[in-house]
Parts: sequence; C-alpha cells; structure tokens
Amino acid sequence: MNLLTIENMSKSYTERMLFDQVSFGINEGDKVGVIGINGTGKSTLLKIIAGLEEPDMGTVTKGKKVRIGYLAQTPIFDNNLSILENVVLNQKAEEEYRNLEGEAKAMLTKLGILDTDASPMILSGGQKKRVALVRTLLTPAEILVLDEPTNHLDNEMAEWLEDYLNKYRGAFIMVTHDRYFLDKVTNKIIEIDKGKIYSYIANYSKFVELKAQREEMIQASERKAKSLYRIELEWMMRGARARSTKQKAHIKRFEELRDRKQVEEDGKVEINALSSRLGKKTIEVNGIGKSFGDRKLIEDFSYIFLAGDRIGIIGPNGCGKSTLLNIITGKLQPDYGAIEVGTTIKLGYFSQENEYMDESLRVIDYIRDTAEYIQTSEGTVTASQMCEQFLFTGSMQYSQIAKLSGGEKRRLYLLKVLMEAPNVLVLDEPTNDLDIQTLTILEDYLETFQGIVIAVSHDRYFLDKMASRIFAFEGEGYIRQYEGNFSDYKEAKMLRDQEITEGTKANDESEERKKAASMATWKQRSSKPKFSYQEQREFETIDDDLAKLESKLSKLEEEITQAATDYTKLNELMKQKEEVEKELEKKMERWVYLNDLAEQIEAAKDNKSIIQ
Repeated sequence: MNLLTIENMSKSYTERMLFDQVSFGINEGDKVGVIGINGTGKSTLLKIIAGLEEPDMGTVTKGKKVRIGYLAQTPIFDNNLSILENVVLNQKAEEEYRNLEGEAKAMLTKLGILDTDASPMILSGGQKKRVALVRTLLTPAEILVLDEPTNHLDNEMAEWLEDYLNKYRGAFIMVTHDRYFLDKVTNKIIEIDKGKIYSYIANYSKFVELKAQREEMIQASERKAKSLYRIELEWMMRGARARSTKQKAHIKRFEELRDRKQVEEDGKVEINALSSRLGKKTIEVNGIGKSFGDRKLIEDFSYIFLAGDRIGIIGPNGCGKSTLLNIITGKLQPDYGAIEVGTTIKLGYFSQENEYMDESLRVIDYIRDTAEYIQTSEGTVTASQMCEQFLFTGSMQYSQIAKLSGGEKRRLYLLKVLMEAPNVLVLDEPTNDLDIQTLTILEDYLETFQGIVIAVSHDRYFLDKMASRIFAFEGEGYIRQYEGNFSDYKEAKMLRDQEITEGTKANDESEERKKAASMATWKQRSSKPKFSYQEQREFETIDDDLAKLESKLSKLEEEITQAATDYTKLNELMKQKEEVEKELEKKMERWVYLNDLAEQIEAAKDNKSIIQ
C-alpha cells in the first residue's frame, strides 16, 4: 500500500537547484536510507516529506490516515516542561492516547538520560538529539522521518536503535552516514545526485554495486554519443546541404548531439597525504589522571605514540573520550601525570564542533587565511585547487560561508585542518555531518598519511577502515588497549567477557566439587589414604614442572621490560605471561593437594608402626 507519493517535484535554494522534477513514493514496509553529497538537499527532502517545507513545483500526496513522526537535525523543546513531559505530552493530542511514561523512561535510560524530571535546559546538544529521538520513536506514526538519528549515539546505543528499527512495523525514511547501520536496517536506498533522485531496492552494500553499474551504463552511452557526434561533425564539415528530407533529418540529429546535456562526472574529494616531518620524539603520556568532582574519567593512563599509529578511541557517551583528546592536545591539564610533546609535533585538531567561522567571509578567503598554497608529492597546489578537490566549485568558492549547508561547513573545516599539514591528526567524531563520499576519501587519505592519527568515533565502519589499535574506556577511568580495528576489538571483547563468565561459573563449580571431593576423600582415606598410579607419577615430577614454569615466567618478564615501546610485541608477551601465570596457578593448587595427600600417607604409616 502506498503511503506517500512525490510527483514532478522541483525545489531551489538560492541559485542552487536541489530537485529538478523528481518523483518517488514510500510504501508500507519501506525502510529507506537517503544518500547524497552534503548540500544536495537530503534534509530539505525530509522536511518536504514531513510537511515542514513546500516544493516550488510538483505535488506531495499523503494518505488520509497516514501520520508522520519527524526527528529534526536540531530539535526544539519547551523549557517549561520536564524532559519526560517533552517526550510524552505531545501524545495527548492523539485519539489513541497511551500511557507511555514507563516506556519513555526505559528508552531514555537506555540512551543515557537518567534524570527525566530535569529541564531540557541542562542537556548537551547530543543529549537533546537522543531525547528527541525517543520522542519521535514513541509518536504514533505510519512513517518515521529521521534526520541523522545515529549522531551522538555510542556503539551500544546504535546497536539498540538497529534492533528497534528492524522490529519496527511502520515505514521510515532517514538520512545517516553510518554505513553499517544502513546495511543492517534499510531495504531501499534513495540517492540524490545533481538534482535527480535514483531509487534502489537494496541495502547499502548492494546499492554500491548497483550504483557502479548505473554509472557504467551512463558513461557507455556518453562514449557512444561522443563517437556518433564526431562522425556527424565530419559529415557537416564536408559541406552538407539541407536539400532533401533525409539530409534535413541528418542535420537535425547532428544539432541534437551537439546541444545535448553533457554527462557530469561526480566530483571527488581528493587530497595527497600532507604532513610535516615527524621527529623521533612524538607524544608521551605519563600516568595521567582526570576527574570532575567525584566522577573519575581517566586513571593512571600511559602511552607512547609511535609514527604510523592509528588509534581509535571508543566508549559510552560522557566517559571521557573528548577529555582525553583535550589533554593530549594541551587544551586541558590532567589532575596528575604529564604529557611530553616532541619539538617537531604539529597538531591538526578536527573537533566535534566547527571552530568559529566568520560567515561573511568567502570560502576561498577562509582557506587562504590558512595557506595560499601547499606542497604535495605532485607539486604545488593552490588554495583554489584544493577547494575544487573538496567539491567547492568556482562559483561556490566566491560565495559567503553563510550560504553553505551544515555538512558543507564541516567539509570546509576539515579542508582547513588538512591544509595546515599536521603530522599528528586528532579527530573528534569526524563522521558526524560528513557525507559518505567525503568519509570514503578521508579514509583513503588516512591510509597514505605518514603521521599519527588519533580518532574518537562511534562509526564502526570508519574504525574498521582506519584503526590498528583501539583504546576502550571500560569504567572507573580505566582505558584498556586492544590490537586491531573495531571488529577485532568486538571479537576480543566477546571472548574476554565469555572467559570471565565461564571462569566465574567454573570457579563456583570447582569450589563445590572441592568440598564434595574433600568430604569423600576424608571418608575414604581416613582408614587408608594412598596415591593412585597417576598421582604417584605426578607427585614425583611436579617440583620440576613448577621450576620450569617459574623460569619461563621470569624470562617473559625480562622480555616485557625490554619491549617497553614496541606495543605490538608487548601485547603478545603480555598474553603469553597471562597464560603462563594461569598454568602456574593451577599447578600450585595441584602441588598443595598432592603434598597434603603425601603427608596423610606418611601419617597413616607412622600410626600403623606405633600400633604395631
């Protein structure tokens, strides 16, 4: 059943044509992801669907009983009401009123909003977005319209939302740059490209494949048209006369080929890996700690960053990830410990919020304030050329920053940071508000970047592409290191949690077995304790076994001391040490048991000789 239809819709913003006579529909069961370069009109399309904006031309037809729930990029609240009231009270206007307070509280708690009776004025920007998400999800609706629902969600929250939307029975259409999220929850992709809309019955992975096929077909048609135009041009150059009907048709075909609209190739964000020379001493973090009041964020954390490090930092919202970045970059001082920074270090910091931009400036002047030109492996590149590579065309370069969309401003800010040619790149939530094409090229850029990359991100796809080591905040200020990317971390964390669970269970079972065995042994051996054949052999060799394990442990500790700065080797050695310690602990428990049994056997012999 069709829920909403858009027909021959056109929409302009200033001199930019966002939509040029586009048509598409939303049906029951559609789970739609909207994709397009920043500035192409993704948010505008959602507002038109939600009825908040009108198209310049065309029609939007919605079913009579179709209700729409809308999540805005920047939500608005009534500060005279509590957080919970803002979420629930808008439902009272609905005929089918339900008491949603319990469900709302549970969802808010899941998303880290605990004080639901407080005013929305206390909320950060990210918390407001999460509260608005709950409000939208609880709105009775046949279509949910979600603008960046995954922004400001940590990995656990994003997985919860994935599960919620997979079970959701209504239709939804959303803009998000989280590629794993798109893969898991969508069954239809809408691509906005040069004023047109293309629909794909696919999730994100399939869309990439289908888009490549579409572009290949378009390019093949364009090559054929150019070849035909060259032939027709040669015919015209030979002095064709429009004498016959056939010749007139020939000339008309030539004019149509000549005047046809040329296929525009997609612009690409391309930039060589720019960086300054990195010396031997980089950034050394020595036993730092940081608390705010009674809340401990970082405790006794140390690390020496090495050339080529690719660090992904993860953890729940508010755990201290941005605080760690601010300490590393010198914007915040630790309560204890120290940060030592090498003299050659040149930091580039891409923060969660854009730095102040004078929006009256032209785009080109904003970039020229950083550098008129830069040196790359391919030679000198001007500020204007760099803007072109970042999709700021000639006309856009001489427009005011105020005319850019929010995503375009983020792209401009990223360009400015990279134009500074840093050798340590610090990225705080770089995937927020950047379109997928820009993210893809940023990931490719980071692969060739010679310096150090430190990134806080909840984008699992980005972390899989970029990271080679994960710093995970695991509560009470503790930061644990995991080798590999995000998927490697997830696997290692799952195995570790499983081992802890099984270990706890095994310990409980072991204690019960020991008690039972102890009672049974006491009853059986009170008369005549003795070794079994296997126990006798084990008793004779266990001292040598213990000595070998202790020697192995001592050797590993020496190797760990020598490998203090080689973190790959250090991680391997620590794992080996942990395994040897576990084996030694088991062997010691066995040694205690066998020696106790040996003493009982000797005591029994002594008693027998006394009796005799």
